[in-house]
Amino acid sequence: MQQQVYRFLREVETRNKLRAWWESLNDNRADRARLRRAETPDDVLLTEPFFRFLRQMPESWAEPKELLSAAIVAAALSHVKEAKDGEPFATQLALPKPGGEKARMSEIRFQQLQKSRDPGEFFRRLLRAIHLADGRVNVISLAESILHWMNEYLYGVDREPQKRLAIRWASDYYTKILKH
Repeated sequence: MQQQVYRFLREVETRNKLRAWWESLNDNRADRARLRRAETPDDVLLTEPFFRFLRQMPESWAEPKELLSAAIVAAALSHVKEAKDGEPFATQLALPKPGGEKARMSEIRFQQLQKSRDPGEFFRRLLRAIHLADGRVNVISLAESILHWMNEYLYGVDREPQKRLAIRWASDYYTKILKH
């Protein structure tokens, strides 16, 4: 299995903080429930659990241009039931359903997720993807994907195709599909 390279979560310390915060949600079900009830990224910004999350993340996450990204990360991770390290998030969406042959997330839904037009749409589709994966995903890869998507939304896609999230996701997803 190939080691995943992170562009947005380069520091091991940040990845460790993110993982520790996610693990802390098991002991703080009230925070998890409040974040799960958020219907939009803006709803997340108005919760006390989000501000507790920000205190544990790097200071840069609290900067105005990063707040929405941080909110989507916090809310998405609150929907993760079990951390499944190893394979990237998009690969996990291509895994077959238990007892079946079809991918957990259909190709059409996967393409819709990739083509989300704004953070609200991306948020809704992302939560659906997590649920289709039965809440068992790679926490760090999920957070990295969110940060990457938001970076592309705010600043445009990279000129080099291999550095674009859609290309990375498609490679991870379809490589797994073709193996089955």
